[in-house]
Amino acid sequence: MNERSQFIGVNSIKFYEAFSTEEQCYQYLADVKWKDKSYHCRKCGHIKYYKGVKPFSRRCMKCKYDESPTAGTMFDKCKFSLHLAFHIAFKISTKKKGMSSLELSQEFELRQMTCWEFKWKIQQAMQSSKLHPINGIVHVDEFYIGGEEESKRGRSKGDKKLVIVALELVEGGVGRAYAQCISNASASSFRPFFETYISKDAKIITDEWKGYIPLKKDYPNLEQLKSENGKSFQDIHIHIMNLKGWLRGIHHHCSRERLQGYLDEYHFRYNRRSKMDTIFDSLINNMVNNNPIRLQSIN
Repeated sequence: MNERSQFIGVNSIKFYEAFSTEEQCYQYLADVKWKDKSYHCRKCGHIKYYKGVKPFSRRCMKCKYDESPTAGTMFDKCKFSLHLAFHIAFKISTKKKGMSSLELSQEFELRQMTCWEFKWKIQQAMQSSKLHPINGIVHVDEFYIGGEEESKRGRSKGDKKLVIVALELVEGGVGRAYAQCISNASASSFRPFFETYISKDAKIITDEWKGYIPLKKDYPNLEQLKSENGKSFQDIHIHIMNLKGWLRGIHHHCSRERLQGYLDEYHFRYNRRSKMDTIFDSLINNMVNNNPIRLQSIN
């Protein structure tokens, strides 16, 4: 670790050495949670504290509330040790294809459902901040995920799950990408995705589907081209093919209700592929700064 208590790297041996005990994990979590001396009591808001009873906890000098590093984070009331939680988070964030709940269950000797629940928490922490819309040249397309109907052409939904994706083209290759589940291929379904992830100054290129036409009013640089069986959009079609292959190969199946979580997980790693050294730290920061997720909220 460096002087900022930030773990750097994707090497498993170095990670195991840095987090070989429960105490090391609690210390790291406390450093992230209260970085820059940013302590505020969760009960009364007081900013002065002294050492608490629990490992690396802080006790408010005013109301005496003893706050654990896990309190108010996605690690709160975890069903297994923080040590295991850190190691699962490291595996999911740094492995190129992540890990399924079954693989996690086998490696860490936990119930598969327990792993699935914690993986869902991690996926929520992998959501985009939505603060940095794509600019420049952006290709947009939709695709279907699901079952035997996946090979059918056209935009008739059937039992398939419809997803819209945007891919940024940069000098020398591709940049960031985002994807979102949508209910249908209409402008009203496209618009929230555009407003969240794409700058209005971007040069947006889509195929000739009529659903994109109404968006030209707000996105004047939107251009529509013939798909030519995908030849006009090779980069985004490769991206979609890789995403589908990942879903089929690692997770085999995901429900409509859980699909967005898998899309977020895939793109969290994809958009940090050139910054993998800090991806674990980014994930831990997100899990600290997100509210706890209770079991009933993910059923």
